[in-house]
Amino acid sequence: MSTPQDDHEISTVTEAQLSRVAEHGIHISATSLDPAAVNAAEALVATLRGSADRTVLTQDLQRLTEQVRQAATIGFPRITTDDGVRLSAHTIKLRSAEPRPVVIVPAGWTPFGWVLFEYTYLQLALRGYHVLAYTPRGMGLTTPIPGGGYIDAPFTSGGTIDVAGPADWADGSTVIDYAQQYFEPSKIAFLGESYGSGISQLVAANDPAGRVDAVVALSTWGDLATSLYQHDTRHLAAVTALIDFTGGPVERKFDAATRQILADFQAGRNMDDVVAWGKERAPASYVDETNARAVPTFFSHTWHETLFPVNQVIEHFERLTVPKRLNLWIGDHAGPEGAGLTIPFSGPNPPVDEAFAWLDHHVRGVGNDAPAWSPVSSQIMFTYRTRIDPDTGDNVITEPAVREPRPSWGDVTTSTERWYLTETASGSIDGGLQADPKTGWEREFTAGQLTEATAVDAIITTGQAEWKGSPKTYITDKFDRQNLAVWTSAPIPAAGGDGGAARRIRGVPELTLTVRNSAGPTTLVAYLFDVSGDNTARIITHEPVMLTDLTPGQDRNVTWKLQAAGYDLAPDHRLMLVVNSMDQLYSDANSDANADGSTTTISSPADSASCLVLPLG
Repeated sequence: MSTPQDDHEISTVTEAQLSRVAEHGIHISATSLDPAAVNAAEALVATLRGSADRTVLTQDLQRLTEQVRQAATIGFPRITTDDGVRLSAHTIKLRSAEPRPVVIVPAGWTPFGWVLFEYTYLQLALRGYHVLAYTPRGMGLTTPIPGGGYIDAPFTSGGTIDVAGPADWADGSTVIDYAQQYFEPSKIAFLGESYGSGISQLVAANDPAGRVDAVVALSTWGDLATSLYQHDTRHLAAVTALIDFTGGPVERKFDAATRQILADFQAGRNMDDVVAWGKERAPASYVDETNARAVPTFFSHTWHETLFPVNQVIEHFERLTVPKRLNLWIGDHAGPEGAGLTIPFSGPNPPVDEAFAWLDHHVRGVGNDAPAWSPVSSQIMFTYRTRIDPDTGDNVITEPAVREPRPSWGDVTTSTERWYLTETASGSIDGGLQADPKTGWEREFTAGQLTEATAVDAIITTGQAEWKGSPKTYITDKFDRQNLAVWTSAPIPAAGGDGGAARRIRGVPELTLTVRNSAGPTTLVAYLFDVSGDNTARIITHEPVMLTDLTPGQDRNVTWKLQAAGYDLAPDHRLMLVVNSMDQLYSDANSDANADGSTTTISSPADSASCLVLPLG
């Protein structure tokens, strides 16, 4: 994990560093940020505070800080909550004779607290907003010291992490109290990314006085319980990454009750209590309050999100009756907006530009085109054009991927088609996918092994590369058929013969299988791939399901929804459905000694043909 530096250790920010972050994103791993991104944020803060002993910024960033310092008063207060916790905060108060709105920004789930997005606060100030950023309770770097004890970084807040629970909602209201007294704002908006986005929604729904006028929620969640535990499957890798990225040891960062919840989740016990804990922290649980308050809400999310899978955000969005917008992008958590919140871009940056435009209209009353936006905008995988950079060998996007506006999520899918699974495709050891039902067959594989068919290589960074134009390539010949089952269609011509996509996949696929396992309980992970003529593939979507109450050797019919996708299948490519028993992201039922090495059998009985329902649009 990168660690923040003292002011005197800050390196000079260079254009080359900024270009690298813009090109590759801010994450090195799920629990590590590019040091150049962190250094740029710290250099901005040090310059604003006047604590840098030399010029450490590029000319453009130096000019930006000077503009804001001339127009505003900069502060770094501590805000005391009702229970005495002191929150680290940062204020930019515009010098204005007339009231101005304030944007409150709870920091994301990061050891660097509010510091990381300093560039965003400066941009907001130039647009005419007061800014109040703060680190939620418990978050931020905490370093053990010799002999015992800890020392907190200046941007670390006191207390323990409540994981967007009631203490965080109350803190949000306390921060609003502070903002009202200090800024006397005309309106109040919340903007958050990741953890800060969930807190933003929850404060808007639960502030006793209903004082939040708009919310921007980037890489967010609607239902925390479903995000972390769905289809009886725990999203272990996501929770492990979050625990490891708080900035300090578990015993310091979480109280005993939260540590118990996290331990129960990791062990797969007391899951009813874990789900109740997650539901309490779900903005979807308070959708009636949000609707009653008519809070304009802007969502930005990704198709291949590994922390907060996309379906639960869509479901929450659909229940909102407020002015709303849902942008769906290629990539994974924070990929589209992360760099744009941290450093300048040389050209348009729609994930951030549109968030600002939403605020401008709903908070400042700017007459822009936001009212004419469709409520849903889907960026389609993988319709961008790229070139190879001769100097670095990297893929560089030369044309952004196509985006499709729709009046609602329900309008994204206009029809469905059924692809029935067959025993063996012509000339192949794999099963087939075809239009007509085929029953009476069985296929089996050995459960309990990881395979080359996997959702991602790594949380966040695989999708970050995907957003930047380099989606993961799968070599389907490496899929070990002993440990998984495969069904592949014939090459699919362009729909309508017009040279367009073979299939315009739009929406939530659904899979129905009949399964049994020789040991009883088992896990199935379904992956849908786009396969080209050279047998390489890209992933369209996936989803696991755990069958905990199977009786050994007994058939069970199971239907489950995969995650939503917006994907154009190229002409003459094939659809490939893969089912295995394990993925590094999830818990599985095969870790038991009896299940590891057991045999899973997929079948298609006469009364329930196995099939994939593909949404089209």
